[in-house]
Amino acid sequence: MLSKVYSAAIQGIDAYVVTIEVVVERGVQFTIVGLPDAAVKESYQRIVSAMKQSGVTFPHKRTIINLSPADIKKEGAAYDLPMAVGILAANEALQCTNLNEYMILGELSLDGSVLPIRGALPVAIKARQDGFKRLIVPKANVTEAAVVNNIEVFGVDSLAEVVDFLNGNSDLRPTIINTREQFRLHAANFDFDFSEVKGQDTVKRAFEVACAGGHNILLVGSPGSGKSMMAKRLPSILPPLNLQEALETTKIHSVAGKLSRGSMLMTQRPFRAPHHTVSPVALVGGGINPQPGEISLAHNGILFLDEFPEFPRAVLEVLRQPIEDRVVTVSRAKYTVDYPASFMLVASMNPCPCGYYGHPSKPCTCMPGQVQKYMNRISGPLLDRIDLHIEIQPVEFDQMADTAPSESSAAIRERVVVARAIQQQRYADEKGVYCNAQMSSRLIRQYAWPDEKGMARLKEAMTRLNMSARAFDRILRVARTIADLDASETVKTHHISEAISYRNLDRGNWGVIGNFSPSNK
Repeated sequence: MLSKVYSAAIQGIDAYVVTIEVVVERGVQFTIVGLPDAAVKESYQRIVSAMKQSGVTFPHKRTIINLSPADIKKEGAAYDLPMAVGILAANEALQCTNLNEYMILGELSLDGSVLPIRGALPVAIKARQDGFKRLIVPKANVTEAAVVNNIEVFGVDSLAEVVDFLNGNSDLRPTIINTREQFRLHAANFDFDFSEVKGQDTVKRAFEVACAGGHNILLVGSPGSGKSMMAKRLPSILPPLNLQEALETTKIHSVAGKLSRGSMLMTQRPFRAPHHTVSPVALVGGGINPQPGEISLAHNGILFLDEFPEFPRAVLEVLRQPIEDRVVTVSRAKYTVDYPASFMLVASMNPCPCGYYGHPSKPCTCMPGQVQKYMNRISGPLLDRIDLHIEIQPVEFDQMADTAPSESSAAIRERVVVARAIQQQRYADEKGVYCNAQMSSRLIRQYAWPDEKGMARLKEAMTRLNMSARAFDRILRVARTIADLDASETVKTHHISEAISYRNLDRGNWGVIGNFSPSNK
């Protein structure tokens, strides 16, 4: 007898339907066709043992299983449960007459229990799009899949439970989640807050500007000045995720297997901080079986690269194209996968190899030329894609001993949200532009061009500080964001002046021993 069971596979961050056709007839051979990988081929042993432990008889007959579409490779153990259901249906061991309404996924253990899978959320979205009425997934994935409305999602613990349910001998109920209510309850919970940061008012202001305009930022400071500590608090002042962004972000983490058991929608923007030993593939994504990399896991959030110059040059250079295009394309012989990569890059570094160039009390021990050589580990084109360069000085004792709380993240976030709302309205008709950091040269001239006094100030700064040409557009973008924070329709002179102060590394004499620190003279 022939049976059909529907399952799904993941390609990129989206799912596609896989039809599992099973024929059971006279004979003894067990065959799986449709480009199965090793994990799928090994399912025979898991299915036989799971059926035995569940009190179900495995049909010792000729069994042929076809995974359609047959020209796309099937990977992983998530087909165990639907194949077991298909075998039982083909052997007339199930009384279910509406299997075509179900999409089923799950890995089987030898004892018959159903183990969690990756990608339950994109599978649920695909099931709803294709008109399936019910979805059966492992219980560990049920809350993740149940955030999708208009489809009944059932979480199961074992093969026996699935058999009883499909035979009508179980009162298994679908999991129902009020997605918007759960999203609202968890959206404002943060582990870190800027109220805990003492001093560093200039750096906090720079962070506020960066978050308000979606600008990339580079922090330069000596060890212990608070670079990493403040960077970890950045998600608390970014605008909250909307429901569409949360779905897209959760899909990526679901496919990568980064969601914990019982997870629902991600309610906070991701913060990814890979170690500087990360490989290019781990950062950008890909591999033999393509998976999202760190920059895609940081989509709609922050990619924090600590010890920026310590990353291999080849690793840093792969960032250039995703920063501009906000997407990563992984090409293989038979298919191409696109991973979204719209992230805010936050990098931190010491100012020199010893770490104390510019320190107010500790002398720099680097030889002449070493500081600039250290900075040259970061290529000009990559540095060109970072809008703000901020120098951080250590906090003085009196500031650290001050018990009064600093301004909270919630207060800063309110201003950031207002500025982002102004930008969303401004760029409503501009495809692919959502914040000031994405402005093209045309938009800069349309929305960020200063008056004569502002342009004169910019010319003076670029001439006197010997700034490079790449600083021109960056300063205007940042100035537009500062104007938005001031609710100003035009970019004024003091906006230009503040934006210039955030381009420290563009000074022609930066990195020359003896420039600005008393300890280095």
